Amino acid sequence: MSQADTIFCTMCKEILEHGTTTEGAAVRPHWEDGSPAYTKKIFGWVSRYDLRKEFPALTLRRTALKSAMDEILWIYQKKSNNIADLNSHIWDAWADENGSIGKAYGYQIGQVAHYPEGEMDQMDRVLYDLSHTPFSRRIMTNTYTFSDLHEMGLYPCAYSVTYNVTQEAGKQRPTLNMILNQRSQDVLAANNWNVCQYAILLMMVAQVSRMEAGELLHVIADAHIYDRHIPLVEELISRPAYPAPHVWLTPSVTNFYDFTTADLHVENYEHGPQIKNIPIAI
Repeated sequence: MSQADTIFCTMCKEILEHGTTTEGAAVRPHWEDGSPAYTKKIFGWVSRYDLRKEFPALTLRRTALKSAMDEILWIYQKKSNNIADLNSHIWDAWADENGSIGKAYGYQIGQVAHYPEGEMDQMDRVLYDLSHTPFSRRIMTNTYTFSDLHEMGLYPCAYSVTYNVTQEAGKQRPTLNMILNQRSQDVLAANNWNVCQYAILLMMVAQVSRMEAGELLHVIADAHIYDRHIPLVEELISRPAYPAPHVWLTPSVTNFYDFTTADLHVENYEHGPQIKNIPIAI
């Protein structure tokens, strides 16, 4: 069983056994048939994944790691807000007739500011600071811009990333750690997808910064299981689990903007069957 499996099963059991319900409340999300999408939820779930031990991929079912990386590249490398630049259809329901999700995600990362060192957007600044002042406590990105929320197809769920460097005694390379803050998460549809995405982002940034990828700390304000997902989750966490796969990046890539999904290598990924046709609340 991977550490991701253990954490996921513990979280789901906590939600199912001790979570509170939104049933009967005035909720925004709805199902395709127009019915309100209620949840069981817990407040403030925190998970730690140590990438020095293993890659945090769920084995109870397969997480599409290259597709997860593709979305991360769309946001942090391409800095796009148009689904035409994305190779999956996960954002189609939130895009307008031109394919834009508005001033969300990649649009925010790509906003340029003027510094004494020159013009940089949010991701440029992260890479610059990790190269020049790695022990700064100010290295982060944030996509939750209040003045732009009304022009976003969906308010950002995973909205803030903080990078923190430690130098452990006896180690030549510093360790790069990350905190991912998320206001809301559909646990069945998105939990391991987000975990793997930001684990890959941490690996990419660490590699080009000549550091070792360390811990990913994932903070979720509202971790929830939708009412129509409950039987699917119950079946999923009853499955046998397997050891984590070996995941690595092409070592020769030294520029963050040169990474492609072809640079993600996945070995020995044994997993259970996929859950097909998961209903998505919108």
